[in-house]
Amino acid sequence: MAPSLDFSDWWAKDTRKGTPVVVKMENPNYSVVEIDGPDSAFRPVEKSRGKNAKQVTWVLLLKAHRAVGCLTWLATVFWSLLGAIKKRLSFTHPLGSEKLGRDRWLFTAIKLFLAVSLLILGFEIVAYFRGWHYFQSPNLHIPTSTLEIQSLLHLVYVGWLTLRADYIAPPIKALSTFCIVLFLIQSVDRLILCLGCFWIKYKKIKPRFDEEPFRNDDGEGSGFEYPMVLVQIPMCNEREVYDQSISAVCQLDWPKDRILVQVLDDSNDESIQQLIKAEVAKWSQKGVNIIYRHRLVRTGYKAGNLKSAMSCDYVEAYEYVAIFDADFQPTPDFLKLTVPHFKDNPELGLVQARWTFVNKDENLLTRLQNINLCFHFEVEQQVNGVFLNFFGFNGTAGVWRIKALEESGGWLERTTVEDMDIAVRAHLHGWKFIYLNDVKVLCEVPESYEAYKKQQHRWHSGPMQLFRLCLGSILTSKIAIWKKANLILLFFLLRKLILPFYSFTLFCIILPLTMFVPEAELPVWVICYIPVFMSFLNLLPSPKSFPFIVPYLLFENTMSVTKFNAMVSGLFQLGSSYEWIVTKKAGRSSESDLLSITEKEIPNKKSQLLRGVSDSELLELSQLEEQKHAVSKKPVKKTNKIYHKELALAFLLLTAAVRSLLAAQGVHFYFLLFQGVTFLLVGLDLIGEQMS
Repeated sequence: MAPSLDFSDWWAKDTRKGTPVVVKMENPNYSVVEIDGPDSAFRPVEKSRGKNAKQVTWVLLLKAHRAVGCLTWLATVFWSLLGAIKKRLSFTHPLGSEKLGRDRWLFTAIKLFLAVSLLILGFEIVAYFRGWHYFQSPNLHIPTSTLEIQSLLHLVYVGWLTLRADYIAPPIKALSTFCIVLFLIQSVDRLILCLGCFWIKYKKIKPRFDEEPFRNDDGEGSGFEYPMVLVQIPMCNEREVYDQSISAVCQLDWPKDRILVQVLDDSNDESIQQLIKAEVAKWSQKGVNIIYRHRLVRTGYKAGNLKSAMSCDYVEAYEYVAIFDADFQPTPDFLKLTVPHFKDNPELGLVQARWTFVNKDENLLTRLQNINLCFHFEVEQQVNGVFLNFFGFNGTAGVWRIKALEESGGWLERTTVEDMDIAVRAHLHGWKFIYLNDVKVLCEVPESYEAYKKQQHRWHSGPMQLFRLCLGSILTSKIAIWKKANLILLFFLLRKLILPFYSFTLFCIILPLTMFVPEAELPVWVICYIPVFMSFLNLLPSPKSFPFIVPYLLFENTMSVTKFNAMVSGLFQLGSSYEWIVTKKAGRSSESDLLSITEKEIPNKKSQLLRGVSDSELLELSQLEEQKHAVSKKPVKKTNKIYHKELALAFLLLTAAVRSLLAAQGVHFYFLLFQGVTFLLVGLDLIGEQMS
C-alpha cells in the first residue's frame, strides 16, 4: 500500500532507537519517569505514577524534533534534485531543445491536462485536510441535503464528486475497456509469436540449400557457376562509418568478375565526398570492381538514391542485388550463405539476414534497444518467414532478386519506409521471402536518445503513410483472403497502429486520469501482471537482459509518446511525417575491419595498394587521410537537450502519484512514481548516459 499522510503511524511503531532519556524533576512533588521513546509517557504505568504537564511537554518536544528532522531530510533531497536539474539546464544550449514545429498539438494537449490535474490536486488536498474523505471508500455517504453542507467550498466539492461519478467516470471506463481489449489482443498475438518461435526451435526448422548449389555438371570440371551480384551501399554524410562498410563489402568472398560494388553517396558535405572517393579509389587499386556515384539533387532520400542506381545500363547484366547501409559490416561469406537460396527457387524474391550490434553494451539505451531488436529478428521475422513466407524488409542486410524489384514497381519515393513499401508490393505480386536467423551482419544502434527518437519517429510514421497508400491495392490484389487479412489486421493495424495507440493512451493518459477519477480505477493486473509477463516474453531472445526487465518496461511506456505522435502524424499527414533524418552513428569497429586497419598501419602494404597512382593523387589521398584523423580526434562538445513532451508527461504522472497518496492506491502509486521518474530522465536527456 502507498504511504499514508498520517505521520502518527511512523511514531506508533514499537522501535526503540537511540539513548534512553531520564528526566529528573527538582520538585519532589513530581515523579521520575524514564522516557526511552516518543510514546513512553503514554504507556500504562503503575498507579502510583501519574503523567504531568512537563512530561507531556518533553514528549511533544521529542516528536517535534523527529518531525523537523524528517522534513529537513525531505527538503534536502528536494533541494538537491532541483540543483541537479538547474545544473543540467544551465548546460543546455538554447538550440539544444526539441523543436516542436507542427507537432506541438500533442504537447499542448499534455500541458492542458497537466494544468487541470494540478488544479484538481490542490482542490483534493484542501478537501482532505478538511476531513472530506469521501474518495477513500466507495460506500461512504456523500452529503446531499443542505443541512449536511458545511460551506460554499464544501458544496462545490460535493458537486464535483457528483459530476465525476455521473458524467466523467463512464466515458473513461468505456475508453479504458476499449484499450484493455486491444491490450489483450496484442498480448495474445505476442504469445502466439513466441509459441511459434519455440516450435521452430523444437523442430529445428530453418531454410537450407545444397552444399554446392552452383556446381557446373556439363563435364567441363568441378567449378562453380556464380551468378552476377550487384552490391549497393547507400549513404549520406556518413563520416564515421563509410570506410567500415566499404572495407567489409570489398572483402566479400565472391569472384571479382561476378560482383560490382556501388557506393551511392548522397552527401552534401564536400569533405566527406572527397573522403569516400579516396576510399573507393584505394579499393579500386586493389582490384575490387567498385564505382562511386553521387547525385547532385537528393530527391526521394534513400529510395531516390537506390532508384537512380538501378537505372544504370550495366545493371541489366546482374541477377541479384545486395544492400547494406553505411554502418553494416557483412562477413566475407555473406553472399555464399544467402545467394544459393535463390537457385531452383524461382518464386523467391528476398533473402533477409539478421542484424547483430557491435555497441549493444555501450550504455543503458543500447541495452534496451537490443532487447527490442532481438525479439523483432528472433521471433517476429523468423516466425513470419517460416509460416507466412512474408515479413517486412529491414532495408539492409538483404539480397533481392532484381526481377522481383522490377515486377513490383521498383523503388518508390512516396514514403519514408521504402523498404516496407517494396516488401508489401512484392508480396502482393506473389513473391516469397526467406529469413536467415543464423546469418548475422554487424551494425550499430543509436547511442543517444536524440538519434533513437528520430529513428523511431520515421519507423512509426512511415508505416501509417504506407497503409493509407496501399490499402486499396491490398483489397483489389489477387492474393488469398487470409493473406489480405494478415496484411491489414496484423501487419499494419495491430503491430503498427494499435500497439502505440493503447500503450500511450492506457498508461500515459487513462492511468493518471483514474487517480483523479477513482470510480474508473484500472485493475492491478492491467498495470502490473500482464505488462510484466509481456516484458518477460520480449526478453526471452536475449536472456542476458533479464536484469533490465523493469527499466525496459518503463522505457517502452516512455517511448510510447514518440511512437503515438509519429503514428498519428503519419496517418493524418501531420507535422514532420515526411521528414527523413539520417541516424547518427558512432563508428564502432568490428573484427571484419582488422585486415583493412592492419593494411593502413603497414607502409609496405600501403605502397603496394597505391601502386600506379600518380604523385598528385597520392598527395591528395594523404591529405584527406590526415584530415579524417584530425576530425576524428577533435573533441565533440556534448549539448544537452530538453524534450518538452516527456517533461510535461513526467510532471503529469508525478502529480497523479501524489493524488494516489490520498487514497492509498498501492501499486498505482509506485507505478506512477517510477514511470514519472523515467519520463523525467528521458526529458532531461539522461537516459543515454554511460551505464555499463
